[in-house]
Amino acid sequence: MGKPVLLHSLLLSGLLLLAVLDVSLVNADDPYRFYTWTVTYGTISPLGAPQQVILINGQFPGPQLDVVTNDNLVLNLINKLDVPFLLTWNGIKQRKNSWQDGVLGTNCPIPPGSNYTYNFQPKDQIGSFTYFPSTGFHRAAGGYGAINVYQRPRIPVPYATPDGDFTLLVGDWYKTGHKALQASLDSGKSLPFPDGVLINGHSQATFSGDQDMPTLSAGKTYKFRVSNVGLKNTLNFRIQGHTMKLIEVEGSHVVQNMYDSLDVHVGQSVNVLVTLNQAPKDYYIVASTRFTPKKLVASGVLHYTNSKTPVSGPLPAEPSYQLHGSMEQARTYRWNLTANAARPNPQGSFHYGKITTTKTIVLSNSAPLINGKQRYAVNGVSYVNADTPLKLADYFNIPGVFSTSSLQTVPNGGAATVATSVIPTSLHDFIEVVFQNDENAMQSWHLDGYDFWVVGFGSGQWAPAKRSTYNLVDALTRHTTQVYPNSWTAILVSLDNQGMWNMRSAIWERQYLGQQFYLRVWSAVQSLANEYFIPTNALLCGKAVGKSH
Repeated sequence: MGKPVLLHSLLLSGLLLLAVLDVSLVNADDPYRFYTWTVTYGTISPLGAPQQVILINGQFPGPQLDVVTNDNLVLNLINKLDVPFLLTWNGIKQRKNSWQDGVLGTNCPIPPGSNYTYNFQPKDQIGSFTYFPSTGFHRAAGGYGAINVYQRPRIPVPYATPDGDFTLLVGDWYKTGHKALQASLDSGKSLPFPDGVLINGHSQATFSGDQDMPTLSAGKTYKFRVSNVGLKNTLNFRIQGHTMKLIEVEGSHVVQNMYDSLDVHVGQSVNVLVTLNQAPKDYYIVASTRFTPKKLVASGVLHYTNSKTPVSGPLPAEPSYQLHGSMEQARTYRWNLTANAARPNPQGSFHYGKITTTKTIVLSNSAPLINGKQRYAVNGVSYVNADTPLKLADYFNIPGVFSTSSLQTVPNGGAATVATSVIPTSLHDFIEVVFQNDENAMQSWHLDGYDFWVVGFGSGQWAPAKRSTYNLVDALTRHTTQVYPNSWTAILVSLDNQGMWNMRSAIWERQYLGQQFYLRVWSAVQSLANEYFIPTNALLCGKAVGKSH
């Protein structure tokens, strides 16, 4: 659709407001942005061979959402696929509004030939985020894109305005179509190694346009937003001959350290500044798989304006350090305590390390066979989707849809089972979550509705004594964290956002086959101060069909 129409809410008539927006979302101080997106299949050749992909408004990747903190986004999504479809907004907190989260535990999928209008805000957020399909294995076919949330004009950022701003969506990719991949998973097989890596939908040396092959001026500084939208593998990002200053991670301003390369795990996003201080020529931009026997690489070109020299020589090598070095790099990511984020108050004004936790949850991932088929599990429970979204079942008091007792908050060592599992919590709890990874594979965990403080990484088994190693002063907040093989990661979460929230593996094969569950954040006091009403346009399915809302 091109650029969205931007209207200030004061210009909207009350009639239009009631027609397109749920009244619970109205904020007279914030502008509205209207979009219409149409989802279709298309045929392109990202790795050289034609294959079916998912397009949004004919684009692969999908349209980029460039918005400002607290904008009201009204997005009409039209599904022209042959199967139901949903988009989820990865990293957007959906404050008091899990109704708009776009996952199967909160929303009925949009039927073929139908539409649904999302109404949501990036409330008190800045940063680089993404969207992607949450239904089936659609994510392997595309349908993903960038969400860039800019600060309001009166809110400063802790760096000079860059001379340009570029978004790079990097990720591993399969030549096999998403339907065949899903059928393979359904038959009990795990996925093979991917076939390649893409940067903005392209592989090596096939870029065109300002986003894909930027022409940049010597002496100037540019922002690069890098998000791993892949399915399976950590990627290392680097630019030949240039260092990168890390400035922001998933909405957190960070201490501005310099790096030659950065490991970006599945589902994660980072922002860096790059100053063009080298001889004027062309330089490689590289994204390659990490910690894999076989290396997959995608490369682009950073082109100085006055360059007359094409890229040359070998691609810049990945870092020599492996898992331990990557963990050490992760420990250098620190909150900038004096910088603000989306609000005027400094990030460091919230002293998270001095708050007493109300609950500890230890989550151990595993890869069991259940009924002879490959599954993935959390504390021995492999999640299965219900026909009725959990949020609707909770709202309408429909019994038998999900279980709050099947998933224990510590590993129990029992035989693996399947369940539609929910962990109950209370609004305003402050919880500690430990991800224990006893497998040889890298893990990546995401929580919808929140960001969290990543306070510790360690090898081997977590134990309470490991709390002495936690960073309780300047750990950054983010929505997705890696867990290294045979290691643990600890996070702290302030449960200040009521709703039904998906905690899942960002590695999509594992999510699809059960490595996920929902966190029910609940208060006995039901009011708009805690949570918005069910949208008037909410789709109803399963046991919720016919219910009045």
